[in-house]
Amino acid sequence: MTEEHFDHFDPSLYDFLEAIKANNDREWFNDNKDLYESTVREPARAFIRAMRPMIASLSPYFLADDRKSGGSLMRIYRDTRFSKDERPYKTNVGIQFRHERGKDVHAPGLYVHLEPGEVFLGVGLWQPDKEPLQRIRQHLADHPERWLEATGGGDFKAHFKLGGEALKRPPRGFDKAHPLIEDIKRTSFIGVGTLTVAETLAPGLPELIYGRFEAAVPFIRLLCDAVDAPF
Repeated sequence: MTEEHFDHFDPSLYDFLEAIKANNDREWFNDNKDLYESTVREPARAFIRAMRPMIASLSPYFLADDRKSGGSLMRIYRDTRFSKDERPYKTNVGIQFRHERGKDVHAPGLYVHLEPGEVFLGVGLWQPDKEPLQRIRQHLADHPERWLEATGGGDFKAHFKLGGEALKRPPRGFDKAHPLIEDIKRTSFIGVGTLTVAETLAPGLPELIYGRFEAAVPFIRLLCDAVDAPF
């Protein structure tokens, strides 16, 4: 692996994440910040650059931004302001290929999660705000056949499962007898696909992930249409 050509991650990325899990404090991180840069942040940025033309081929409106901060690579620093968990650092790598209209993760996006023992891909919208949530629900109610095609297609079902929480009762204004009422009750519209750590360490990782994301294009396109975002 070089900066010019990224093919797979190195086990040292997971070694660092294991180490910070056992030493989750600022003093340890400051002492090992160079190791973080060389084994985590720079390889993640190289991966983002490798994915850039592939993401662009899926849709020109999704961004693969390799900036050190404010781009596709999510911060390692945890937001502890409203949490009882005061650990300052995340123990995973999160990479979000956002829609250009998304100001944060609450927008249509493609997500890669790297953590020792847990690697997965995410596609869709996680806990959208009230207005986009209503738009998506209405789109499902008006176009049930499109939702069934996007989520029931062989390619999507082969790699993703619908996830996220849902209401116990139908939302106001929707017929409880609607054939898609269980999906309309969702509060997130996401597909989750698992990978193995071994797959992230094997040659051809960008192409593998591109293929998984490509299988979710009808699903992502539907969500973009529902919230009036170009695809």
